[in-house]
Amino acid sequence: MNPLRNDIAGRRKPALIAGTALVIMMIAAAFSYGYVHGNLLVPGDAAATLNHVTTSGALFRGEILGWLVILLCDIVVAWACYVFFKPTHPHLSLLGGWLRITYSAILGIAIMQLLFVQLLVGGDALSSGFTQEQVGAQVLLYFEAFEQIWSVGLIIFGGHLLILGLLALKSGHVPRWIDILLLIASAGYGLVHGAQIFFAEHGGIGSVLEMVFMLPMTAGEAGFALWLLFRGGTEKRPLRDSPATSSPETPSS
Repeated sequence: MNPLRNDIAGRRKPALIAGTALVIMMIAAAFSYGYVHGNLLVPGDAAATLNHVTTSGALFRGEILGWLVILLCDIVVAWACYVFFKPTHPHLSLLGGWLRITYSAILGIAIMQLLFVQLLVGGDALSSGFTQEQVGAQVLLYFEAFEQIWSVGLIIFGGHLLILGLLALKSGHVPRWIDILLLIASAGYGLVHGAQIFFAEHGGIGSVLEMVFMLPMTAGEAGFALWLLFRGGTEKRPLRDSPATSSPETPSS
């Protein structure tokens, strides 16, 4: 039996699971971060941020729920990608899985900052001796802590994408353009969020890097998710020959 065909046969289920989880994550992230978070947080303005959160309580709770969905899906994707790429390189696949699990743990810590915000605005902080300004300052601090902690996690997430890109390249089954975009996205996450943490006083650097890498970061992750969902584990042969799978030409007599 062809060992390559044997490898492909067991990959469809984890590919389908990973692709589905990634698509759910993209939808949840578009809602929680792209829509709600961006509309509630006013950088540097504690009073406006507090007002937005207190007047949009249900929306803010929806954001937290969206982050929890993302966290759960991240854990599922870590497992499914490990299983999918294990036949390609078990050690690299395991490393990639652990990097995503580590990122998920840091994301969980970041989400806790939003839960602290919920406790402040939904509890008795204002009736317990705290002034409006004090509560607003704490709310803004927790929002900023969320973004800083998440940025640390996203640097590690960039390492996960690097491993994923190398595994995709090595497998010979993932389209080359997705391989390249995953590798570019890995560099983008490291550079963008490294700049936001270590060069925060030069805010323009992170913004410029984000503009440069936004398209390949989005296209790489979305392209990989859709490929897993619709094509992953269905190929009968590699998309391109590699030394491990190509057979030597029969010399002419």
